[in-house]
Amino acid sequence: MTATTAGPPAPPGTGASGTRTGRRAALRAAASRVLLANWTGTSTVPSHTLYPHQWSWDSAFIAVGLSRLSPRRAQRELETLLGAQWDDGRIPHIVFNPAVPLDAYFPSPDFWRSSTAGATAGAPPDIETSGIVQPPVHALAAWLVHESDPETSGRRGFLERVYPRLTAWHRYLHTNRDLGGAGLASVLHPWEPGMDNSPCWDRPLERVDPAPAASFRRADLTHGDAADRPTDLDYGRYVRLATDYRERGYADTDSNADVDTGTDVGTRAPHGFVVEDPGFNAFLIVSEHALAAIALTLGQEPRPHRERARALTTALVERLWHPEAGLFLCRDLRTGTPIEEKSVAGLLPLLVPDLPDDVVEALLRTASGEHFGLGSTTALAPSYDLRGRSFDSSRYWRGPAWFNINWAVERGLRQHGALARADDLRHAILSSAGASGFAEYVDPRTGRARGTTDFSWTAAVVLDLLARTEEPGEGGDR
Repeated sequence: MTATTAGPPAPPGTGASGTRTGRRAALRAAASRVLLANWTGTSTVPSHTLYPHQWSWDSAFIAVGLSRLSPRRAQRELETLLGAQWDDGRIPHIVFNPAVPLDAYFPSPDFWRSSTAGATAGAPPDIETSGIVQPPVHALAAWLVHESDPETSGRRGFLERVYPRLTAWHRYLHTNRDLGGAGLASVLHPWEPGMDNSPCWDRPLERVDPAPAASFRRADLTHGDAADRPTDLDYGRYVRLATDYRERGYADTDSNADVDTGTDVGTRAPHGFVVEDPGFNAFLIVSEHALAAIALTLGQEPRPHRERARALTTALVERLWHPEAGLFLCRDLRTGTPIEEKSVAGLLPLLVPDLPDDVVEALLRTASGEHFGLGSTTALAPSYDLRGRSFDSSRYWRGPAWFNINWAVERGLRQHGALARADDLRHAILSSAGASGFAEYVDPRTGRARGTTDFSWTAAVVLDLLARTEEPGEGGDR
């Protein structure tokens, strides 16, 4: 299939004809209805059926879209999430709604037991959460929410409230999670980088003995097609890793053990899965730049954030850039070796403003080349190598295109001057999101909806992109 630049279709019931302005207005109205329907009063669920709680990086993307509807609600979204932050600085990947039945989602609060198992790490005693984290998009989201309405943000003291929490979150990642010792943050579970069952994790997960199938119940299969979801074997390994982390009190290192030498991760990090992920660290770098902007706005010193962003960028390139692949690759810290699978996470460093020119040029070639086909064989960037041995156009993170990731790629393209390509991708996101009923993800070649529909971050990035096409210097909707 050749990528198309057809205009976004009107949502069902509105009619496909009409002016470009009318189509855009209909798409905006439909996206707004999704976010309004998924709002709980204090935050937004990704999906009432499949994901009925608050998710960390979902809320960051959702807040960016909500700011185009209600800056105050967008602020509330982030403040609700940050209200569940642990004393050690981590922002948990799920904040559980106590009104939702335990059997509606697994792993449920009684699995994570955060208020008891995480007490030493400073888990809130009165809010149940998970114990792992997700990509640090939050400072970027907070800055974009502020920029959407600086007057309301300033009047409400939004940045003053979130800045200390966001700096504590980054401090946690820079210290507790620098398990490779090179300055990059590490992830301890496949759910943490957000791309849950990417083929990148297949090799590291082979070391993990799965939890017995009888020890857990997969609520996701009640609302999702098994062909779209991780396998039972993968899920058993996810459960084992989470159980082991919980039993260690969610400690990232073992402070009583000697530091090992000769490998990336010493015996102070007794985890079966430890990976440096380029997408996770790219979001951290961009969010450090956002913290610098926030600090400057608050009359505080931005230099520490800028210095950390520079140091992270240097480490990212030295550690994870592979010129022969034309891509950033994940690094397995248990073996000290790169993971050779090509994931869209390797394109996300396009978000980073200070990459070397040769790296940017190579990433742009890779994005449009045979492995991702962006703008040629695919309209949206797939989550995994089109030519990879494990490519699957329908299974979760093993090939489908995700709207939040393509939103990030669009920002990266635009930042590095690939404006026509950014405009094409923006147009494809809007078209595919509307045509798919705001799907969770889509087949990257056909645009067929996969996963659930009326998905919050899909609607959110649509609202942001529609708003940005109307802002000076951002390109137009063709």
